[in-house]
Amino acid sequence: MKRSSFLWWQTGVVYQIYPRSFKDTTGNGVGDLEGVIQKLDYLSETLGVDAIWLSPFYPSPMADFGYDVADYTDVDPLFGDLATFDRLIETAHRRDVRVIIDLVPNHSSDRHPWFIESRSSQDNPKRDWYVWADPKPDGSPPNNWLSVFGGSAWEWDEATGQYYLHSFLKEQPDLNWRNPEVRDAMFDGVRFWLERGVDGFRVDVAHYVMKDPHLRDNPPDPARARSIHRPMGEYDSLFHVYDSGHPDVHGVYRLFRQILDGYSDQRPRFSVGEVHIFDWDEWAAYYGENLDELHMPFNFNLLNVPWDAQAVRDAVEGLESALPEGAWPNYVLGNHDEPRLATRYGLRAARTAAMLLLTLRGTPTLYYGDEIGMVDVEIPPHQQRDPWVLETAKTGRDPCRTPMQWSAGPNAGFAPPHVDELWLPLADDYESVNVEAQLDDPSSLLQLYRRLLSYRRSKPSIHRGSYRPVDGVPSSCFVYLRSDVVEPPAQRDPILVALNFSDQDQRIRLPSMASGRIAVSTQLDREGLVDLRDLKLRPHEGLIVELIDD
Repeated sequence: MKRSSFLWWQTGVVYQIYPRSFKDTTGNGVGDLEGVIQKLDYLSETLGVDAIWLSPFYPSPMADFGYDVADYTDVDPLFGDLATFDRLIETAHRRDVRVIIDLVPNHSSDRHPWFIESRSSQDNPKRDWYVWADPKPDGSPPNNWLSVFGGSAWEWDEATGQYYLHSFLKEQPDLNWRNPEVRDAMFDGVRFWLERGVDGFRVDVAHYVMKDPHLRDNPPDPARARSIHRPMGEYDSLFHVYDSGHPDVHGVYRLFRQILDGYSDQRPRFSVGEVHIFDWDEWAAYYGENLDELHMPFNFNLLNVPWDAQAVRDAVEGLESALPEGAWPNYVLGNHDEPRLATRYGLRAARTAAMLLLTLRGTPTLYYGDEIGMVDVEIPPHQQRDPWVLETAKTGRDPCRTPMQWSAGPNAGFAPPHVDELWLPLADDYESVNVEAQLDDPSSLLQLYRRLLSYRRSKPSIHRGSYRPVDGVPSSCFVYLRSDVVEPPAQRDPILVALNFSDQDQRIRLPSMASGRIAVSTQLDREGLVDLRDLKLRPHEGLIVELIDD
């Protein structure tokens, strides 16, 4: 790639904010957009991220906490209003922080005016805005499709004598993207937010929007071989080949990309899709044959492999080999649907994970609170909110969505002191695990993130450079080289990243590299010259080493 071809979404770092849990300024126990505005200095200056992604803030009955949208062009009063959103955009842009928002195209709320009209009668003009189908002769659902949240994906509507499709909750009816009126209405919503200055969209369940037009049964998967981090019960009993990912989906994203490109003359706009597909070729197809669909489909593979050096290396190299020519990679280690990073790996390994995420080739996305080592919180049954657990009695997502821990003060600084009840309870450790405490501790996890983010930004080898794995190292270590790709060979600033995934000391011997200078250690206590012919890594330690020409 030439220097001019690197855009902000390639060289930058994205930080996901779950608005309900970031900062409450109104005293109702729920975070809001004003809270995001108040913390922009933390995000841009203290931490040093380049973009924020806001989970949904649209008007919603909150059956799935905003992913059941009742109006695609407004802000729920719980979070603020359009004037507050406009001020957030303006304030973020003044700090050179881009703003990405969630787009939820697969389904709306059943309270959306479109669906209220659609279900009023079979001959309503908006009937075909959603996926309706007749029952089988015995009255059963049209096919065997299952809801992600459990049970049939079809809900019987007694008043009109048909079933409607809901890939998720019954309160989230699927829109019919085969209807050009739906496509036009949804793209009008996209333009609405682009006109207000958003820099991009994270597309929720991007691969679901087109289904098999013949509504064929999904084939059974007796082995339940679907490789995902979170087992999904009955849903795993089928191969989901007809209820999502129909080839026509690519036409939708080509049109979507054309809209984004039309707004990119002065400021590049961006799209990233939630695509839970683990076949590399099928996943990579969402870039588009001519890189004309999504700028990136999210790569979740590091969430779905063991915390093992070889497994992680295999996942990285699988991605690198699958990328279409010219496509840009990305990585995530946490989000609002997954157990927290520190819970999965432990606090020591979380430091190694931070270095991994922020030094691999591609765009990293951080999840709020991971930078201070927030862990999953056990939620008492009477305080559980997630429909996943309420509908299925499975482990829900509430534990990873608890309020951000800003200080050791009342309500962890998340809400005003007088607030008696937060929407989800705080972690027990908030008095010691919080932003203020870690800013005062020079060796804290937050300080490591700050150091890594600063170093990444200063080094083209890291934020835009090439990736090459290093062989001949202990099996519990993952070692790779990053080098700038646009400078002449003599100025490519080669950088070695060495990660120890084990709880034992490891020695790495690289005779061809001889010497280097430690730039960052995950424990923030090593620097200076080092002999790469005999490099010692402590348990769960990672090092960034700048190579020296001897």
